Amino acid sequence: MIAKSKCKEANMDAYDEIAHVKQDIDGSWSQPQPLIEHLEGTALLSSQFAEAFKSSSWGKLAGLAHDLGKSTTSWQKYIREKSGYEAETDGIQQNRIDHSSPSALLIEQLYPNYVGRILSYIIAGHHTGLPDWQGTTASLQFRLQQAISSASEIPNAYKEIVKNISPSQCPWLFDPNGLDFSLWIRMLFSSLVDADFLDTERYMINSSFNLRGKFSSIEQLFPRFNKYMAKLHEDVTTNGLSRVNQMRQEVLSDCRNAAKLAPGFFSLTVPTGGGKTLSSLGFALEHAKQYDKKRIIYVIPYTSIIEQTADVFRSVLGDDEVIEHQSNFDTDFTSKEIRLASENWDAPVVVTTNVQFLESLFATRPGRCRKLHNIVESVVIFDEAQLLPTDYLIPVLESLKQLVAHYGTSIVFCTATQPAFNKTPKFPSFPGFEKGLVREIIRDVPALYKALQRVEIEPCDPLDVISWSNLATTLSSYDKVLCIVSDRKSCRELYNVMPTGTIHLSALMCPQHRSNVIAQIKQDLKTNKPVRVISTQLVEAGVDIDFPVVYRALAGMDSIAQAAGRCNREGRLVGTLGKVVLFTPPRKPPVGILRKATEITCSFMKRETIDFLDPSSYEKYFTELYWKSSSLDSKDIMSLLKPEMKTLEISFRTAAENFKLIDDSNTESILIPYAEGKSLIKKLRYIDIDEDSSARGLFRKLQRYSVTIYKNQFQALLARGSLIEVYPKVYALQCDVEYEETIGLLIDELPNDPMTYIG
Repeated sequence: MIAKSKCKEANMDAYDEIAHVKQDIDGSWSQPQPLIEHLEGTALLSSQFAEAFKSSSWGKLAGLAHDLGKSTTSWQKYIREKSGYEAETDGIQQNRIDHSSPSALLIEQLYPNYVGRILSYIIAGHHTGLPDWQGTTASLQFRLQQAISSASEIPNAYKEIVKNISPSQCPWLFDPNGLDFSLWIRMLFSSLVDADFLDTERYMINSSFNLRGKFSSIEQLFPRFNKYMAKLHEDVTTNGLSRVNQMRQEVLSDCRNAAKLAPGFFSLTVPTGGGKTLSSLGFALEHAKQYDKKRIIYVIPYTSIIEQTADVFRSVLGDDEVIEHQSNFDTDFTSKEIRLASENWDAPVVVTTNVQFLESLFATRPGRCRKLHNIVESVVIFDEAQLLPTDYLIPVLESLKQLVAHYGTSIVFCTATQPAFNKTPKFPSFPGFEKGLVREIIRDVPALYKALQRVEIEPCDPLDVISWSNLATTLSSYDKVLCIVSDRKSCRELYNVMPTGTIHLSALMCPQHRSNVIAQIKQDLKTNKPVRVISTQLVEAGVDIDFPVVYRALAGMDSIAQAAGRCNREGRLVGTLGKVVLFTPPRKPPVGILRKATEITCSFMKRETIDFLDPSSYEKYFTELYWKSSSLDSKDIMSLLKPEMKTLEISFRTAAENFKLIDDSNTESILIPYAEGKSLIKKLRYIDIDEDSSARGLFRKLQRYSVTIYKNQFQALLARGSLIEVYPKVYALQCDVEYEETIGLLIDELPNDPMTYIG
């Protein structure tokens, strides 16, 4: 093998091969990590992670085999030369040597059956991601063919390490005909890549490794929740318990009682403003304590409210007990423990987004997959569950069923407008849930809705279109009124014909700008000042504003119910209900799911009188919405992940690339010099691009000062000199006249703008 001088100095015995080397601050070399030690350490962790879903022997074998390719002469020479650890060796290897493919091929040779093929996917992809079986040079088939020579170099001593595990110790656990099989492989993959990372970190950065797992347990968090809720109850009853707060107490009581039910699927159906955020947390804590669940994962559809929800949970449980993890979230401004735990969700409470959670379920990259095994034995709450993506509903629901059936996960669908996930005779082809599988937490949903009714909804004739000018005249007759439309262009057109002093809200205003405006709206409402607001639907999710009158452009029934949640939210109107008025605007909603939802609402209104506040109305609405959808698996995810039985051919990577909840291929984000954003952008322009941590910290703050636009709009701004590159491939608006304090970025919208659904 390799020259042993350095190894002897490091007191390496038994096996000469090394897995990792590191240099201390003073320039001296630490003792290398022996390869055999890394294999055994990874195998131990991987088997422990996989034990949670009865696959410890699989995890152990994957851990022992994953880096066998590092034992070859060529790889040992490579690591010494590349690191500089053994400078007297001849020449420098310029290209990284693939050690994963030889490891995968060897395990296939030693286990020429389904065990070898399953593990070869996992091992071949433990650095670059799970591959497809065939199709490109990155495919497993191609890589195995290329690794024949390298695999033959692996010493017999290392082959013996993985020879002694009988295939009977690795039983075939799941049906290969469905999504359950590919999800199980990704769970094994998650166990391996997290174990590999942690064992490497234990050697390379031991101080970080020792910071992991420093969170309170569910049992320790539970009394904090009880104490907080007792104090909240005391505060709201000081001047007498209002009807709304009384019902919120009953919702919490129902949640506590239902938490004792056996793990599985639950629904929490509570009207907007009924206190479901804290009550659902109460359910999750009680349920986790009762059934020894490891963590609580709260999944939110909008990035705009994830910080708000995480802050609520921190106020209840403590600042350092909650991980806030979204797809673009950078944790440089949190404790190191939080930063580390966000990598693999190894914390008691995680607040994340639909995009982060669902895309991770279908991901192949190690960084995205590390967290998967920590979903096992958890309580997952989907806030605003009706917003689960329709185009991917079949693979999403199938995956959630697998999490409950095989991975000890309890799932809660939390919303005021429950989607129709159950199978029905009218929609027999829908592969949803059997009747009774999803259990309702609230004992009497109709009674709760009746008790919490704070508004009346005035319908309209879908054919009776009102002009912006006539609508503006009507709105101007109110001192306090909120009007919600379905796209940004409509928002601006209506705003432009409103009286001076009207407030505008849309996503062409950067997040910090919107937050400031919403804070001012709340203050004006509290001090009884006149306040008229024209907004896109961004105010319908998690924005606890409270108007006596709300006008809503025709939309899906669920959106109308959300709009009603901004009216008389706290039930403060005396002797009267809040008023929600529907109207038919001059412009149809954007093409896609929003327009389809609106058309279904209109068809219902033509046929019958709809009670938008009756929770039973939504089963029929969502059933028709799903039935009329062009596809509930628009990218054919199920077929891609169904293995071909003879060769176990699976298209992991293609499925991951196709499962994209947000198509950002035609959009760009630009930074806005609004308020503090101006100084942050200036700082970014002069930062050393090699100072990655400083740049990430700035980007974390600058997310509050960005706006997303189409690429053709981006090119138009760039062509007229309105943008400046302030960091590699990062552009900022440099002309102040193109961003107004009242309405945000001044740019032409596209006809039937499909991006406007995000507000």
